[in-house]
Amino acid sequence: MTDSSALDPEDRKIVTLARSARARNGVPEGAAVRDETGRTYVAGTVALESLKLSALQTAVAMAVASGAKSLEAAAVVTEAESASAEDRAAVRDLGGPETPVLVAAPDGVVRRTVTAG
Repeated sequence: MTDSSALDPEDRKIVTLARSARARNGVPEGAAVRDETGRTYVAGTVALESLKLSALQTAVAMAVASGAKSLEAAAVVTEAESASAEDRAAVRDLGGPETPVLVAAPDGVVRRTVTAG
């Protein structure tokens, strides 16, 4: 586990935004990504009959749709122990293999940081 208070303030911000999205929308996961200009994109899980996206995939899609060229970091708040391979692939597609993905518990405590690679 990572002491969330020891995180860089910008990383702490995306974890907080992801946690808020999860709670506000009552979805299994919340996510946030930060692009190369410092803009953030926040999303929750999408679970429609015809469309299913994880929160992190949705946040990456929002960044792409808004014109982001790269990602600096990503965060997901989830019950899962780590980010899925599909989530890491979405982050890697826009941010590259070294992009950090912070995986936090629903209480906001960062369990681990992995790379998108």
